Amino acid sequence: MNSPEILNRLRHAARMDEIEPFHVVSLVTRAQAMEAAGRSVVNLVVGEPEAPAAEPIAEAGIRAIRSGRVRYTGALGKARLREAIAHWYGERYRVTVPAGRVGVMPGSSGALLMTMGVLLSPGDEVLMADPGYPCNRHFVRAMEGRAVGVPVGPDTAYQLTAALVRAHWGPRTRAVMLANPSNPTGTSVPFDELQAIHAEVRARGGTLIVDEIYHGLTYSGSDRTVLDFADDAFVINSFSKYFGMTGWRLGWMVMPEAFAPDVEKLAQNLFISASDIAQEAAIAAFFPEAVAVHEQRREAFRAQRDFLLPQLRRLGFQIPLEPAGAFYIYANCERFTGDSYRFCLDALEQAGVAIAPGLDFGSHRAAAHVRFSYPKPIEVLAEGVARLESWLKSR
Repeated sequence: MNSPEILNRLRHAARMDEIEPFHVVSLVTRAQAMEAAGRSVVNLVVGEPEAPAAEPIAEAGIRAIRSGRVRYTGALGKARLREAIAHWYGERYRVTVPAGRVGVMPGSSGALLMTMGVLLSPGDEVLMADPGYPCNRHFVRAMEGRAVGVPVGPDTAYQLTAALVRAHWGPRTRAVMLANPSNPTGTSVPFDELQAIHAEVRARGGTLIVDEIYHGLTYSGSDRTVLDFADDAFVINSFSKYFGMTGWRLGWMVMPEAFAPDVEKLAQNLFISASDIAQEAAIAAFFPEAVAVHEQRREAFRAQRDFLLPQLRRLGFQIPLEPAGAFYIYANCERFTGDSYRFCLDALEQAGVAIAPGLDFGSHRAAAHVRFSYPKPIEVLAEGVARLESWLKSR
């Protein structure tokens, strides 16, 4: 047993006081317990496509296992996969990206850790939107930096602007991070604003980091990458969302050429390499037959959004903007509550619907918002809406 004397002697790192857990995990754990006890739960929490990876991807992974040649790879990934990613940028975006600037990582999380690791010295600051994906600020803190959340709302599509960057830039600001499209809001930065932000950051001697993890899952117009005009930005992407490979834990980064040696050195020391099996499978993600599956699923996500958005508005949730990408709806729930976390707990227990509280995505008006994740069959979404409607009327 741990005696009080031992507990008093053991000290955790100071950074751990500033790294919060996912508050939604308690809701997910409770939902699982409810299901194990026989209750039905409509899960609109997890940001994950429901369908498995496309068959060509799975088959490539199986072949890799059966080959008996699963080994460590280079720290920046297998040459064939790095070349396939570079080719994807040329084919999809008409942008030339040398394979040498591509680093394959264990998830986009690994890519973000590498980015913060090579950019930040202790005390350096990174500007980012609040609300935003919570792990981003924790990646900064883990590398001894400081995340500065900039409050944003519907007036800027919940995104940073060049004017906001200018207003919040400080003497320790080292970088600006954007999510385009964003989790939790599903909104994007207009291309001209993206160019203006880059110009602002560059003029101040900083670095722009752009999370493009939800590229491919946009529903109006085509994706345009920051690499279209900036070779000094860090771009983060993932095989989890558009490519449907969440459990394979694989992502990538496109880095400025000058940083490649540092990224490689850090990756060698922190995790050696990403999974060889996952990398072999990911090569097949770019095959035409796999891309056809990805595109079909994107259209399904669009239909799911188009069903759920008006239904939530009808129930009384305030959603001022149509989410143009990703698969989330960030909804104002002030009509029903002043405490969105309590609201989510009650929705789970009393209605059997799991949704995410705004608390997980920042501090700016967090208690007034919840996030719905909609990559579910429409009949599941309809059941969730029916349960919420009945519950809200009974309150």
